[in-house]
Amino acid sequence: MSRRFFLLASFTAALLAAPRDPKELAKAGMDPGRLALIPIRMKEFVDKGRIAGAVTLVARHGVVAAHDAVGWQDIERKIPMKPDSIFQVMSMTKPVTAVAIMMLVDEGRVGLLDPVEKHIPEFRGQMMISEKHADGRVTLKKPSRTITVRDLLTHTSGMPTTPPPGLAQLYQKLDRTLAEATLVYSQMPLEFEPGSQWLYSNPGIATLGRIVEVASDMPFERFLDTRIFKPLGMNDSFLFPPEDKKPRIADVYRLNIDKLERAGGDSLGGDAREYRKGAVYSGPEFALYSTAADLAAFYEMARAGGAFNGKRLLSRAAVDVMSALHTGDIKAGHNPGTGFGLGWEVAKDPAATLNFWSPGTYGHGGAFGTHGYIDKQRDLVGVYLVQGGPVEGKYAFIRMAAAAVIE
Repeated sequence: MSRRFFLLASFTAALLAAPRDPKELAKAGMDPGRLALIPIRMKEFVDKGRIAGAVTLVARHGVVAAHDAVGWQDIERKIPMKPDSIFQVMSMTKPVTAVAIMMLVDEGRVGLLDPVEKHIPEFRGQMMISEKHADGRVTLKKPSRTITVRDLLTHTSGMPTTPPPGLAQLYQKLDRTLAEATLVYSQMPLEFEPGSQWLYSNPGIATLGRIVEVASDMPFERFLDTRIFKPLGMNDSFLFPPEDKKPRIADVYRLNIDKLERAGGDSLGGDAREYRKGAVYSGPEFALYSTAADLAAFYEMARAGGAFNGKRLLSRAAVDVMSALHTGDIKAGHNPGTGFGLGWEVAKDPAATLNFWSPGTYGHGGAFGTHGYIDKQRDLVGVYLVQGGPVEGKYAFIRMAAAAVIE
C-alpha cells in the first residue's frame, strides 16, 4: 500500500467515525460537550417533521472533531441515516466546477479574463436585452463587452438564472449533453451589461463546465473523477450513480406547510429513486452526489491552500483569488452579509457574523438545504447535509459549530 493511499484511507476512516478521543479533540481545540449538542439539536428537527434526517461534520486544524447522522435516509422504507449516506448536494457542485476551472488556470490553459467565446465560439455575437416590453417582447442590443470566465465564476455575466423554455425539463430529464445545452445557452441574450450586476446563473456555471471539457479535451465527469475525486480519495462522489452506490443515496423530501412529503419527478434531478436513469447531462451547476466525508476532503484541500495529504490540486495563489471577494459593493449572495468570490459565496460584512461566520468565510449551499464552508479565521470546516427542509437547521448547525471552538 502506497503512503499516499494510506494517508487518504486513514483520513476517510477518521471521517467515518466521529472522534471522541479527548486528545484528538484537544488538537482541534473543540469543546466535546458543545459538539455533542449538534446531533441532539438536529434530532429535534427530525422529531418535529422539519427534516427527514441529517449528516453533520465539523473539522478544525485538519482534525475531524464531530461526524454525526440522525433521522432517516428514507422515511417510508425505514432506512436510517448513516454518516456515509450519499446526498444530492445540488449547487454545492458549483465550487467543484470552479476548482476544475482554476486547475486549468494554474496550467495556463484558461485565463480568468478570457472571453468565453475564446473557448466556445458559439458565444460570439451574443446580444443583451436593452428593454422589456409589456407585451413580452424584448429589444436587443450589443453589450459593451463580451462575457469572461471571471464573469461566469462571480455570477456577474448577465446570463439568465435558468435554462430557456426549450430546455424547460432539462433539470428533470437530463436528456441533453453538456455540449448541446451550452449551445442553446450561447444563444440566450444577456440580462444586463457584463460585470454590472449579480444574477445567480445556472447556465453560466454549466458553461464553465463546458470550458473544462474543451480546455482539457475530456468529458466533464471524467475530469472531475480523474483530476479531483480520485486524488482526494472522494470515492463516494460522482455525477451518474453507479449501481453499488444506490442503496446509500438519501431520498429527497419537501416541506409542504408543516408536513414532509417525498419529492417526485418534478424535483431537480428527477425522482431521487430513479437515480437519474438514462441521464446524459453532466450538470456542472448541480449534478454532484457526495458524502460528508468526501466533501470534507474537498474543503480541507481548500483550507490547506490547495493541497491535501501530499497531493496538490491548486496553487495557493488560486485558492487565495477564489476565496477573495470579487463582487465589491454589488448586492450579491444568498445568505445575509455575503458577496461572491470565484465560485464561492464569501462573508463580507457584519450581517454574516450574526450566524457566527468570521469575515472571509467562504462556502456554498444547495437547493435541498445542504451547505459546506471554510471559516478561515477559525481554521474550521463545516458540512451540513439534508435532502429538503427549512434553513433554520443549517443556521443552527453553523452557529453551534462555531460555539464549540474553545481556543
